[in-house]
Amino acid sequence: MASMTTPRLPFLPARTRSAVAATSSSSPSSPLPRRSIKCSSSTNANSAPLPSTSRQPRAPVADGVGSADLNGLRAPPIPVADSPLPAYRDPHGLPRPLTSADLMESSGEGLKVAYQGFPGAYSEAAAKKAYPNCQTVPCEHFDTAFQAVQNWIVDRAVLPLENTLGGSIHRNYDLLLRHELHIVGEVRLAVRHCLLANRGVKIGNLRNVISHPQALAQCEHTLTELGIEHRQAVDDTAGAAKLVAEQMLQDTGAVASSLAAELYGLDILAENIQDEKVNVTRFMMLAREPIIPRVDKPFKTSIVFSLEEGPGQLFKALAVFALREINLTKIESRPHKKRPFRVADDTFSTPVKYFNYLFYVDLEASMADPKTRKALGNLEEFAPFVRVLGSYPTDVSEV
Repeated sequence: MASMTTPRLPFLPARTRSAVAATSSSSPSSPLPRRSIKCSSSTNANSAPLPSTSRQPRAPVADGVGSADLNGLRAPPIPVADSPLPAYRDPHGLPRPLTSADLMESSGEGLKVAYQGFPGAYSEAAAKKAYPNCQTVPCEHFDTAFQAVQNWIVDRAVLPLENTLGGSIHRNYDLLLRHELHIVGEVRLAVRHCLLANRGVKIGNLRNVISHPQALAQCEHTLTELGIEHRQAVDDTAGAAKLVAEQMLQDTGAVASSLAAELYGLDILAENIQDEKVNVTRFMMLAREPIIPRVDKPFKTSIVFSLEEGPGQLFKALAVFALREINLTKIESRPHKKRPFRVADDTFSTPVKYFNYLFYVDLEASMADPKTRKALGNLEEFAPFVRVLGSYPTDVSEV
């Protein structure tokens, strides 16, 4: 039998060589019919699309960074092996450019960070804990801090969300929905209230005390035991200390921090006067751009959604997370101001109407986790409105 010699191919990259081999193995006398192949992003193994919303078409993001649906959901990143930075994949498989929020030093060097209140407020201490080397910028109101970030006056804002004694700060939940900012982190701060007064004033001289309403509520029983019956609410704890110092009040004290006492030259008459010794406030860190979520450290994802009228709707919404073993760390309902009423029964001449609500939920999960994206896609199938407020690292530091 005559020997057969296999023709040697020149060195080519693996993909090119396989393509050439496939071409040479085909017989020229019987060419295969050509077929058109349609490609879809859903067939790309490297892409990580969110389940589409059947209610509304997707719209491109104005800055050209990936794509988002009208509810504000962005496609999460998929880590790439042997890469020094986590790679983000949008629904078309293209990497998202890094933003300033991704690259800022964790120490906050050079950052301007807004907080609500006067210097010496607990919010300033939280901002310093979140970004130790930042430049803090006091704001008169919560809304002012939101606007300062949105208008590029500052880089970040650190604002309270909830307290272990006073509960949720509802105003900031409402402002989250009004402004297009992103939660990029959280920080917990132990709140230790002090009773402050001008030099030489004793507790027995005090007939009145002023502070923020939450601070007064947290110290109600202690203040009663100290014999101080009259309380007056002001916008800020540090502002109360400032007012007592500036007006040289002799019969009025302030509930504020030890830092406020130092800044405004007041004496500390009593420390840790909160009724419960464990008093922790959770603050959110806000930025104009979201950060890239990860799966190599604990993350939270905060969302807000609305539901249609009908039995079991909230049960169905929570089930999309329970079935995927995603833990919920918080759920909060707030009035739906744009749609304040929902029709519960229209079979009568006068339809029955109930109040309508939005639901704010914190998930113990990262948007980089496929099961989180699938859960939100499932929620979008029946929820008329879903928005991701942020996916950010969990604060695991000691308080």
